[in-house]
Amino acid sequence: MSVVNPANASDVLSKYRLDQEQTGNKNELGKNEFMELMIAQLKNQNPLEPQNNGEFISQLAQFSSLEEMQSLSGSVDDVVSQFRSTQALQASAMVGRTVLAPSDMGVLGASGKISGNVEVPATTSGLRVSIENGAGERVRQIDLGSRQAGVAGFSWDGKDGNGNSLPPGPYRIVAEASYPDGQQQLGTMVSANVDSVSLGKGGSVTLNLAGMGSIALSDVQQIN
Repeated sequence: MSVVNPANASDVLSKYRLDQEQTGNKNELGKNEFMELMIAQLKNQNPLEPQNNGEFISQLAQFSSLEEMQSLSGSVDDVVSQFRSTQALQASAMVGRTVLAPSDMGVLGASGKISGNVEVPATTSGLRVSIENGAGERVRQIDLGSRQAGVAGFSWDGKDGNGNSLPPGPYRIVAEASYPDGQQQLGTMVSANVDSVSLGKGGSVTLNLAGMGSIALSDVQQIN
């Protein structure tokens, strides 16, 4: 970088930035460059109008602040890196576990059942859970009776209304509650196995559930 005869640090800094733009170098001004600018200023100051002590001390204070900020930034990066490593280990430990997550789909697998919860917003005189196959046909209805506001559990044994075992695969779960103004469809949470875990760039954790796709770790309601 060529040096002009600056009167103060701001002139040197302006020249440095101009050189950066002309050369296409977009690197940020670090403590080494800051010190070089200060030295260049001292070497090229006007002997008849030397820099006073107050200006020099002020620039030293700026240099010290810059160095502290870069050190703090490095410490924060280390903490973030350690946090993500810990998060990755915790996430990997969830593979093979069963979680309870918001979904209207369940997978009938080796266990021979689908279980979950229904979120009941207000007391209902009648709560029922219908199981539908891939064609949208209702293969089973489970009556849970009257329920107060809260969470109601349900479990389906994989059989139709005649006691016949149905083939494994995905089934849709529809929960409905009876209220004075009619039937209301409610949200359901379904148990599912965690096949694998994916880590995002921002540290986000995504769980890949068996037969049910992916959900964010933050959406999981319960881990078994």
